[in-house]
Amino acid sequence: MSYKKVQRMTGAMRINHWVVAISMIVAIVTGLYIGHPYYQSFIADPAVDKYVMAWNRLAHLIVAIIFDVSSIVVAYLYFFSRFEKPYKKLIPTFTNIKEFFDVLVNLITLNRVKKFDSSHADSFNAIFFFVFHMLLVWMLLTGLQMYVHGLASGMSSIGEWWPAMLHLATDWTVTVTGGTFMDVRISHHYTMYAIIAWIMFHVYYQVWRTIFWKEGDINIVVGGNKFIEE
Repeated sequence: MSYKKVQRMTGAMRINHWVVAISMIVAIVTGLYIGHPYYQSFIADPAVDKYVMAWNRLAHLIVAIIFDVSSIVVAYLYFFSRFEKPYKKLIPTFTNIKEFFDVLVNLITLNRVKKFDSSHADSFNAIFFFVFHMLLVWMLLTGLQMYVHGLASGMSSIGEWWPAMLHLATDWTVTVTGGTFMDVRISHHYTMYAIIAWIMFHVYYQVWRTIFWKEGDINIVVGGNKFIEE
């Protein structure tokens, strides 16, 4: 039995993946603290302890900016990547729909039915990641709404245009979530748990594929390659 190496992720794609993964961990840890402080500084100095919330908010804001940049990169690559164009797997063609259910059946039956080519990104994973990106977009929009809500004066260090633009882009989230600012906060918080659930299944599924398919799928995010039987 012989195998051939198949490239599945470029270096840029892998870097973006791990930047998002690390940022996600920081965002969850700091976001949970902002919502309900659960730890304090290890330095027994009140002058230091009082800045713990400020440092958490700063870290949360920084990783949110990283998410913004990453989302722009992902959106660009969805349509203009020279390696692969994920949007093609989202188009509801007969081939994509059949592949989606073939992969789903393979997962449910523990690899007893495998009627698709696993050498490329499949429709199931494409839709799964699309859901993740939509969750991230919603987190960014609700997060920016909470951020601009704190600029009650309508001013910022770079002028009035910045808060005005954020209000224009995110005020509708208040109406959609229920009509109050607290509804936005609750939606932001619950979406975080949806993302945590997504991450747990994502890690499980990659390990599952590695064990059942025996094609080295776990190496895709490290070395960019996997192996398929010729």
